[in-house]
Amino acid sequence: MQQTLLQIKTFLQSDPFKKYARRFGFFILGLITLLLLACGALSIYFNQNKAEIIAKVNHKINENINGKFHITDFHYKFLTGFPNFTLALNEVELKDNQWQSHKHTLLKAKEIEARLNILSLLKNEINIHKILINDAEIYIYKAENGYSNVNIFKPKKKKTETNKEKPETTIDEVNLNNVHVTIDNHLGHKLFDFAVANLDSKVNYDGENWQTNLYLKTKINNLAFNTVHGSFAKEKVLEGNFDISYSEARQKIDIKTQKLKIGSDAFDIKAFFNIGKQNSLFGINIETHILWRSASNLLSANISSKLNQFDLKKPIEVNCDIKGDLNVEGDPKIVVQADIRNNELTIPDGLFTNCSFKGIFTNNFKPEKGFNDPNSAIILKNFKAEYTTIPLTIAQAVISNLEKPIATGIVNADFDISKLNGMANEKILHFESGHAKANLNFQFDIVDLYINKPRFTGEVDIDNATFDYLPKNIHAEKTAVQLSFTEQALYIKKIAYKHKNNIIRIDGKIDNFLNLYYDAPEKMVVNWNIYCPNIDVKQFLGVLKNSPAQKTIQKKTVKKKNVNFTNQLKSVIEKCTAVINLKADKITYGSLTATNTKATLQMLNSKLLLKNGTLQTSGGSIAFNGAIQPSGNQYIFSSTAQVNRVDIASFLRSFNNFGIKSFSPKNIKGRLSSNANVTGLTSSKGDLIVNSMRGKLDFTVNQGALLNFDPIMKIGKFAFPLRDVENITFSDLSGSLNLRGEQIDINKLTISSSVLNFDIDGIYSFGRGTNLALTIPLRNSKNDAQLATKAERKAVRERGIVLHLIAYDNEGKIKVKWGKRGKS
Repeated sequence: MQQTLLQIKTFLQSDPFKKYARRFGFFILGLITLLLLACGALSIYFNQNKAEIIAKVNHKINENINGKFHITDFHYKFLTGFPNFTLALNEVELKDNQWQSHKHTLLKAKEIEARLNILSLLKNEINIHKILINDAEIYIYKAENGYSNVNIFKPKKKKTETNKEKPETTIDEVNLNNVHVTIDNHLGHKLFDFAVANLDSKVNYDGENWQTNLYLKTKINNLAFNTVHGSFAKEKVLEGNFDISYSEARQKIDIKTQKLKIGSDAFDIKAFFNIGKQNSLFGINIETHILWRSASNLLSANISSKLNQFDLKKPIEVNCDIKGDLNVEGDPKIVVQADIRNNELTIPDGLFTNCSFKGIFTNNFKPEKGFNDPNSAIILKNFKAEYTTIPLTIAQAVISNLEKPIATGIVNADFDISKLNGMANEKILHFESGHAKANLNFQFDIVDLYINKPRFTGEVDIDNATFDYLPKNIHAEKTAVQLSFTEQALYIKKIAYKHKNNIIRIDGKIDNFLNLYYDAPEKMVVNWNIYCPNIDVKQFLGVLKNSPAQKTIQKKTVKKKNVNFTNQLKSVIEKCTAVINLKADKITYGSLTATNTKATLQMLNSKLLLKNGTLQTSGGSIAFNGAIQPSGNQYIFSSTAQVNRVDIASFLRSFNNFGIKSFSPKNIKGRLSSNANVTGLTSSKGDLIVNSMRGKLDFTVNQGALLNFDPIMKIGKFAFPLRDVENITFSDLSGSLNLRGEQIDINKLTISSSVLNFDIDGIYSFGRGTNLALTIPLRNSKNDAQLATKAERKAVRERGIVLHLIAYDNEGKIKVKWGKRGKS
């Protein structure tokens, strides 16, 4: 290494090197001298021919414009651009002939530097090698009537086909620094505004055609294809290289760029612009890999304000195609396509995970209706995602009319219904097991970008579901549901339900379901056909309970504008009317067992109405109408019933003897028939609260007998010692009762028996206050039943001695004394 350095040092100090170095220095000095002499000569030439040069420049410009070109000052730049002749024009203005009407100056520049070819000047030609425009404003204006200030340039004379020489005037290179460019098109309502930091373009000519590779760095102040809707890429910095070519024959400019930076994102762009007077069509195609929000913020405000309500977590592949006419009012045609794979989609109503689909935006959904928001649409194809763990597939969905958006499509779902537990804001249903399938056509409005009033047509199938309906504390097992939604009605094809000992099978329909569900649930009528192999009424009463009041917790949160689905469902359930055609093989109510039950039930606001009911029980039948409604921890009931020949002992046992303590069902037998119109209360467990009953009851007992009834036996011991008072048979047992809660008014209780006849009226109390008047003829009535007619039995009823007794309450016990009611 040292040897090499020594050799280099020796060479540099050698005489031959010094000789050649001296000659090279003289050569460089000579070139500099020659350059100075040439520049001096050019300066002398400019000074001597300044007037002629300015005249040529002015003549060349003025012969090609219809307007006014003004230069405040100009001078020759010594050595700049050598060997070209560099002329600097200061304070340049270019105005068209109609400037006074619109006040928009086409060009206003602090300095324009023109580098002219010296050889061309010597031949009396102007050949501009390079134009540099510094600190300038360019304002291209087009009025509503189609006039433009660029009309200042006169059309070129057409050349003959034989004339192939280079154009008289060409510009080989253009450079712009700090130039503000505005294209203001009032005819098409378009505004393009750019703050150009730097533009550098070298132009290659091929006859009338040219091409260039252009470097541009500019800030986009406005890129509005429709000034009503705002700008694309507003306030973004654009930087990159463009391949641009112009065809004179087609009067068309083609542009291509790759990795163009707009903000922090890169784009591949192809574009064309027709610049002929009769043809101003343009097209721009953009491809990029970009985040949703970044892409949305490049669009005009009318689009981005809506799209920014959505988001995709990962970047997406996007292609945007814009086509239009620069001279036509309104938006161009815009088609944006995006390919989304395994992404996370956020919408105002929730979050979709594992999301894949192809998305398309178009502002020309129906070709005949133009390019505008009402004719804009977002189309989703092959949508697959999970919504709160529920897998959904949508072959195609369309959100149309972005002024008043409506979404339509077909959704398919196949999932375990326990996944529904995560959806509800308020706990109404809790699913333990089961499986659901759905195939639904949907339609819903989008109000302020929130889903509003979704409507469905199609099928839903649920199998083997076990769930709790929490507001009513109902637990259902092995439930199957088949629903069919149509425009006219919701058809409940099948519900198989098991709750405790209750087995229920349901079908039915809801007319006008889609209209009433949201707008008037109180007018909704659910028509059910219910078949029950077995049902326990006391267990079923829980369905009628009012939902527990929810405590209101004040939270400082922003209220969403959408209506929560679960809250809506709860409201509908509570407000709608259910009409139920019931058929039951077996119904139990405590100790009462009924068979062959049929009734029409109507559920309205937690109130159960029973109409045209019939059942068989205790060896007879009952026809009834009634109503049951929750009241606090109890139930209010009202009923009209016609009882026909039921076994009285069994019937009384079923109702806990109606709370009567003075005798039990074992003391009586016979067939009861009655007409009742009563109201009352039952406990939360469904047990009758006897002292709550009010109303009227008329009854008769056929083939009756009173067995070992203590009050009668007490009387019989001293009044009828020789008669069988322990086994009394009745030819007539009837009465009319008025129920008043704890007390019963016995208007007339007629007893015709094998021991004696007697009549009872007065007050019987389940507590204190019993006061009954007994009228008892003492004659032996054993053979009265053999008399042929009722008139004959009545004629002999009160013959002989008649006793008048009072059965009264004495400290909670029934005492008997002589006397008539109302007399001491």
